[in-house]
Amino acid sequence: MISDAETIEQGACLRPDVCIVGAGAAGISLALSLIGQGLQVLLLESGRMQEDATTQALYAGEVVDERLHSPPDKYRQRRLGGSTAIWGGRCVPFDPIDFEKRDWVADSGWPISHDDLEPFYPQANQIAEAGRYAYDADEVFGPGGAPLIRQLVSKVVRTNSLERFSCPTNFGERYEARLRVARDIEVLLGANCTRVVLEAGGHAVREISVSTLGGKRFRVAARSTVLALGGLETARLLLASRDVAPLGVGNDHDVVGRYYMCHIAGNVGQLTLSGSPSEVQHAYLRTPEGIYCRRRLSIAPEEQRRCHLLNAVARLHFPRIADPAHANGVLSGLFLARNFISYEYSKRLRDGEEGGLALQAKHLRNVLCDPLDTAAFLGHWALKRTLAARKYPSVILRNRTNRFSLEMHAEQAPRRESRVTLTDSVDALGVPRLRVDWRYHPQDIASVRRMLDLIAVELQHTGAGRLEYNPATLEEELMRFGAYGGHHVGTTRMGVDRRTSVVDADCRVHGVDNLYIASSSVFPTSSQANPTLTLVALTLRLGKHIGQRLRAVVPSGEQEVQA
Repeated sequence: MISDAETIEQGACLRPDVCIVGAGAAGISLALSLIGQGLQVLLLESGRMQEDATTQALYAGEVVDERLHSPPDKYRQRRLGGSTAIWGGRCVPFDPIDFEKRDWVADSGWPISHDDLEPFYPQANQIAEAGRYAYDADEVFGPGGAPLIRQLVSKVVRTNSLERFSCPTNFGERYEARLRVARDIEVLLGANCTRVVLEAGGHAVREISVSTLGGKRFRVAARSTVLALGGLETARLLLASRDVAPLGVGNDHDVVGRYYMCHIAGNVGQLTLSGSPSEVQHAYLRTPEGIYCRRRLSIAPEEQRRCHLLNAVARLHFPRIADPAHANGVLSGLFLARNFISYEYSKRLRDGEEGGLALQAKHLRNVLCDPLDTAAFLGHWALKRTLAARKYPSVILRNRTNRFSLEMHAEQAPRRESRVTLTDSVDALGVPRLRVDWRYHPQDIASVRRMLDLIAVELQHTGAGRLEYNPATLEEELMRFGAYGGHHVGTTRMGVDRRTSVVDADCRVHGVDNLYIASSSVFPTSSQANPTLTLVALTLRLGKHIGQRLRAVVPSGEQEVQA
């Protein structure tokens, strides 16, 4: 059932078995996993079915340096489905090495292993509509499939790992009907959780406070409460809930909001490959089931250990779009259309605007001088992207020269000083706004540099080509647009030590018996991968845990619980 929070009686107290706060990828996945388990589930969502400016404004906050991090109301959507309404759909599992304690990465190591999470990845793939759980090119296409770079055969640099793409699936639109008909789930739209209220001793949640923008206030007292608000809002709510815990819920050791990570990303260098362009497979492939996927360059885990690298991948990419020297009409057309593209995807097109009219004239000249490729691209984009149910993931251009840049997507080491805190200003509901102080470290840049050096050596050794880049400008190129996208990781990290973590291996807040977090904020490290697929898998694991735990406990006043 889906209804509006404005219909709830003023001052009411709702008493479900499970209350999930936030209906994005995590919240909806958790609710789906609890269907049919004999539990009554309440799913609270701040927004409604479509984006609303007033609701979206609740995300607004401060950024210490906007060159390094976008404003906190960008890259996120406050609506049913959350940010899956605007995501690109890239699905990649974390690697086994990501869960390990690595002595060269301070504060690394998860309290669970890759093996603990792997059973939940196949279902996560299905929920995200990314096909079957298979991320090795030989497994998907067979050993005779077209390699990324035919001549590059190396034990150091791997080219067989795949990234798969969702439709991209808007979880709100995709699962709305299922949520409406589920008898054991109630979804309340327009319901904003403003505070987590603990029992007097602080060892359990007594209730949460809920408000609407229309002035309605009520409470929810659930047997278990799960915060699924995303990597920034989850920390914000915990820090703002100070009635019983003066520093905020789960923050006895000043960890909530710290260790904030995104990804290190940017286009670097010039890669010149040997042989014919036909021997390079840099475009998207479709699996037998119709899923778009793509190969990447990565470093073997044993080599990561030997060279003390952070995890990272590199994709073959076209030159920097903002520079008209590429002489490509399609790229120039994208640059000229940047004002008509959403913020999430236009930010990287805006570099170089200081050129003004002269720069725009050069891009226009490229479009006029390249009419055939530009027209072909527009036709392809209309058929395969605009009109298609499963959309072509991104711009891929025919490469006649075998020259590419490398699009890096790299892990950021967790650092305690990178954090989010509260400001003195409040939003329309009286909740303190966020202040984002995202930081990176020289180790993050140095690791990418060592990876590029390894790739360069292997290319030369195999005769596959050459990679040239300028180490002196690498940091500038990687930090040209600051923290990458909406990958908000680590602000309520998972661990066994309460002094350096917020939740335990079951995503339960340390010391608070019935409070859980379903968010990428619990990830202790960020991996090379986009967080969504692993977030859904971890949430499904949490759903199993909550279901088993609540079915095993008889609520006060009842004789038995039906399994």
